[in-house]
Amino acid sequence: MTADTKNVIGFVQVKAVSLAVTDAARANHFYKETLGLPPESIRQMDMAFMVGDVILLLKPTEEWYGKPTKELNPRITLEVKDSYATEKSLLERGVTISDPVAVYGNNPIGAFLDSEGNKLWFCSEGKKV
Repeated sequence: MTADTKNVIGFVQVKAVSLAVTDAARANHFYKETLGLPPESIRQMDMAFMVGDVILLLKPTEEWYGKPTKELNPRITLEVKDSYATEKSLLERGVTISDPVAVYGNNPIGAFLDSEGNKLWFCSEGKKV
């Protein structure tokens, strides 16, 4: 596989990590006040903080499948150049697409399974409307 072939997938960087929380107010206070993380301001998402260029999303358990645990279990979202091209490239490589690309807000988002069955999400910037 050449370097050009590898780049077809279009991975750019880790875009977001999502963590389950049971108490939204407590979690918001911890990440904002205790850790001093700045809120995500471009998309103005609730319960989202910035760690460098990576968005840390807090997901209340009543709205999400995840549950807080001492074991490692964050949701990782990879930024890609084009979600649709990434999905196509992954399928061509025999990778299982667990969640076909769908648009949420303005962003096309999908997910695939790695060789161990771990789900990794990917997204690209949507077109401005």
